[in-house]
Amino acid sequence: MKKCILVVLALLLCAAVFTGCGRGANTGTITLATTTSTEDSGLLDFLLPHFTDDTGWEVRVISVGTGAALQLGRDGEADVLLVHARAEEDRFVNEGYADRRYDVMHNDFIIAGPAHGVIGYNNDPITTFRAIYEQGLDFLSRGDNSGTHIKELEVWEAVGIVNPYNNPSYQSVGQGMGATLAMAVEMDAYILTDRATWLNFPNKGSLVIVSEFDPILNNPYGMMIVSTTDEPEGARVFVDWLTGDHGQYLIGNFGVYEFGAPLFFPYFR
Repeated sequence: MKKCILVVLALLLCAAVFTGCGRGANTGTITLATTTSTEDSGLLDFLLPHFTDDTGWEVRVISVGTGAALQLGRDGEADVLLVHARAEEDRFVNEGYADRRYDVMHNDFIIAGPAHGVIGYNNDPITTFRAIYEQGLDFLSRGDNSGTHIKELEVWEAVGIVNPYNNPSYQSVGQGMGATLAMAVEMDAYILTDRATWLNFPNKGSLVIVSEFDPILNNPYGMMIVSTTDEPEGARVFVDWLTGDHGQYLIGNFGVYEFGAPLFFPYFR
């Protein structure tokens, strides 16, 4: 009997060792600085429990605009970044704050506005922005150096407008995507938003999509491990998991049940 008990204990110990090896010899908590779109869309709430179950690592999330997330990386306040402003990401790497950037996923932006407004549905964001400016229509900008704000400025530049503030109806609010979208609903204003936040936003009021599906509205997301991270192992595990088969599978399936299509598209499937 005593021998049987010892055998059982030995088997349990082996099982624990193999489980520990599967989840990583060391686990702890990493800090992820990311954009409000990954938070407001519900993507992180969906992904992170799976990541913790698979690896044992916990993730503390700081949700801010891309510019603020990159600054947190520069200040050593984050271990890994998930952001969406390619030129700024490349600059971050070139400045030595990360060794490289990893493609993770992409979606797109849309321009929303009042259903009863003067701009009808179209696939031409350049003409849409020009009409907003020339007709002095209410437009809300995040104005926070986020990836969305940077994309908005890119569209204005393509229109040929260097300073959209010359439109008295242009308002820069310095808020995250969800908060800015809520203000646009209240004001019946035009707004540039990522599609994932738009689809997940509960009360769109009279706002509808007025422009979409142009290449300039593409929205790629990248990850970077911050060079000064105190948790290089956890950061590496997170990047490898999110760009690996399971993470990419989950990204590609997020939103399918609710909306009939994914809210983000993985790069590696």
